[in-house]
Amino acid sequence: MTYAGDRIVYDADSHLMELPDFLIEHADTKTAAKLADLPGVLKGQFAPGASNSARGHDTETVDRLLALGDGLTRGPKWHSALGAFNGRERGLALDLLGFRRQVVFSSFCGRLIFGAQDLDTAYATAAAHNRAMAAFCAADERLLGVAMVPLDDPVRALAEIEAARELGLRSVWISAEAPGDRAPGHPAHDAIWATLADAGMPFILHVGSAELAVSEPWMNDGHPERKSARGGAEVIGSKDLTVIHFPMQRFISVLVLDGVLDRFPSLRGGVIEVGAGWVPDMIRRLDHAVDIWAKSEPHLATLSRKPSEQITAQLRFTPYPFENVAQLVSESNADLYMFSSDYPHAEGGRDPIGRFARATAALDAEAREKFFAGNFRNLYRV
Repeated sequence: MTYAGDRIVYDADSHLMELPDFLIEHADTKTAAKLADLPGVLKGQFAPGASNSARGHDTETVDRLLALGDGLTRGPKWHSALGAFNGRERGLALDLLGFRRQVVFSSFCGRLIFGAQDLDTAYATAAAHNRAMAAFCAADERLLGVAMVPLDDPVRALAEIEAARELGLRSVWISAEAPGDRAPGHPAHDAIWATLADAGMPFILHVGSAELAVSEPWMNDGHPERKSARGGAEVIGSKDLTVIHFPMQRFISVLVLDGVLDRFPSLRGGVIEVGAGWVPDMIRRLDHAVDIWAKSEPHLATLSRKPSEQITAQLRFTPYPFENVAQLVSESNADLYMFSSDYPHAEGGRDPIGRFARATAALDAEAREKFFAGNFRNLYRV
């Protein structure tokens, strides 16, 4: 018996845990000198010891983790988990988890790429990341790797999207900031949205797509003895939780009001690991914005579909495991939300299916199927 049991489950969010050589091993000689400093970021996060991405964990460790069986999610997290940094091992983990497909994000590269000081570093690091991600996911066809592509330079962005597609990566993680100081609907980006739509590659906004909205001055409460849960690999604190979705909500709202989803109806997008409690209110606000401002902003009157219709057809969101999914559905609809495990990050918890089963218990069978499987298949067209 697998962890998923008889339930059909598709996992919209998992991670690989980079080792210090993750980028440099997949950088060409031309760009290696321009890479962001991943080993520096990993200091204090992981003591690699004898670990090697090609070999994976030692045989004794693998055997011990395999013995966990359908209790794998209750076992070690981070780099110590089965398949944390080796694709072949991740396939073994999927055998125990029972997920039909699993989307894979990196853990430490987000801010290295989207927060890079210059575009040469950003694009060189993105290219190396995408090759490394493809190598990890090549071990098992159930793994759907996520590319990272800054959109600041549309020409370079299109080239990297095409390279990622040729590598077999299935979606594109982008920044939630205004690309190149332009709104998402700027004509300079139309070729990007059209390319993603035609290729069937969703764009993804994930925690790490923007700097944390609670900056350091807001952490200065005069009590230096107080601890924050903030840490590496996208670990957030209590203050961060309350506003972590703000950059993503802003990006999606502007994207809709700029008419991008309306102009490219086959474009798909996912908003991952920032919760979903804010989604129903965002949808209501967008419908109100179009209704109220259509006269003073006439371009809004040209939209062929209401924002709520566009979002329902084209966007998907992953709730946190502690959120009441049935309530979110009652305030919006069942087509919007997807299951995610966050494996092997600790935030996914020890029993994500159990927690989401309770959070969806009040839904009918069709809505639960959409949450655990159907909405994922719609986003990734599998």
